[in-house]
Amino acid sequence: MAADTPMMQQYRQLKQQYPDAILLFRMGDFYEMFFEDARLAAPILEIALTARDKSHPHPVPMCGVPYHAVDSYIDRLLKRGLKVAICEQLEDPKAATGLVKRDVLRVVTPGAIMQSTALIGKSCSRRR
Repeated sequence: MAADTPMMQQYRQLKQQYPDAILLFRMGDFYEMFFEDARLAAPILEIALTARDKSHPHPVPMCGVPYHAVDSYIDRLLKRGLKVAICEQLEDPKAATGLVKRDVLRVVTPGAIMQSTALIGKSCSRRR
């Protein structure tokens, strides 16, 4: 859309590459989700669904999670059978000229284990 900010244009370009995944878009200390990803993820993650440009006739739905807790949120999405694409900032925002470069560096699918505690289980002994 012509009215999109450069950041939203960047988001849309990355989302086009991963249309079947929830795109977690790193913005500073948060991973943000927009549009249908936000509508779908917010209730699953039990976080507030809000909007960008609330005064605009068509505000953009959004929600976000803190970067330091992202693994637990990704686990919730994976447990619901969703694929997740994780978009990172490729440069220091303080040193960037213009728009911060971003790209998807990791895609995780249901069945992936995000936390090592998920690997702890009952021990088995073999019978001889």
